[in-house]
Amino acid sequence: MNRRKRLNFNGQEEVRVSRVLTGLSLAALVCLSGISFKSWESGHHRHAIVLALFFGLVVINLVSYWVTRNRAQNKTGMLFIVGGLFVYLVASGGESNTGPLWLYVFPPLVFYLTSLRIGTILLAACLVFTLLVFQFPQLPFVLTQYETDFQLRFFTTMLFESVFCFVLETSRLNARNELMRLAASHEQAARTDALTGLPNRRDMQMQLANEFSRYQRSGHHFSVVLIDLDHFKRINDTYGHEAGDYVLQAFADLMQNLCRQSDRPSRWGGEEFLILLPDTALLQALTLSERLRHEVEQYGFVHKSQRLPVTISAGVCSISQSDSIDHLLRQADKNLYDAKESGRNRISPRVRTPSTRSPTSS
Repeated sequence: MNRRKRLNFNGQEEVRVSRVLTGLSLAALVCLSGISFKSWESGHHRHAIVLALFFGLVVINLVSYWVTRNRAQNKTGMLFIVGGLFVYLVASGGESNTGPLWLYVFPPLVFYLTSLRIGTILLAACLVFTLLVFQFPQLPFVLTQYETDFQLRFFTTMLFESVFCFVLETSRLNARNELMRLAASHEQAARTDALTGLPNRRDMQMQLANEFSRYQRSGHHFSVVLIDLDHFKRINDTYGHEAGDYVLQAFADLMQNLCRQSDRPSRWGGEEFLILLPDTALLQALTLSERLRHEVEQYGFVHKSQRLPVTISAGVCSISQSDSIDHLLRQADKNLYDAKESGRNRISPRVRTPSTRSPTSS
């Protein structure tokens, strides 16, 4: 998967996380308000006030996200709020020493909002803090004391849940990465010709659309070369399809070696190939095409000790001669037809360069 699509995938995942976090924040507001009200009615005023303060922090974090749409700040704020609530409930015991029981939601939330490494560090810090409170109830910030049986059960189950969540999150991430790899592999296969390894017609149509958009925005001209292997059916019929496949592969390699780094060759279909030439005027495209025609004519296509007669015909067209991609391709196809009708092994429209000899009919 290319970098742009990976970033898009990660961006979509961030949006989903933000939606879940918004839902969790709203649920937290309902719980905090309900428990705070109940604590006040039960005479636990200090506990009710502290929970009301956390209620306010959740509201501030939620409103801040709605205003700024800063997802990273929203996640960080929520982690600090939940972490602070964890510290308070463990140190104070909450109402009737049941406060820590609300913290079983903390491990899955931490791993969901952070990475495995950061989540592990945060949970380890929380477990160390819990152990400290359990073992040293005389510390000034500890407001309660837990029974030994509760300490053992809570610490053990919290540790087990943390490890379990770590394993689940690891499995989830591995599955996601494998799906991304498979998606990238299938996408590559869908856009690549299996025989030659070149981009296929579908991929080239996308590249043409992108190049045409760039031309409309900035005026960068481009050209295309539509190529046909002359008498390719005769090669298949005479020497066999294995020889035909060899010719297609060998020509694809030769074409890629002769193209510039910015050029984009593709297999258009059957024995037809198309080269997209960005930032290339018609004369430059004709010169490159004539060079390719000459090299193919001189190249020794040999399969199983048999020399194969391979030449090409090509139609060249520049976007300056067209007003759309369809028109550009139709004109290139018309020029290719003219080249074949004129005897094959030639480029249309015609061009001559000092470094090449005149094409001969085949």
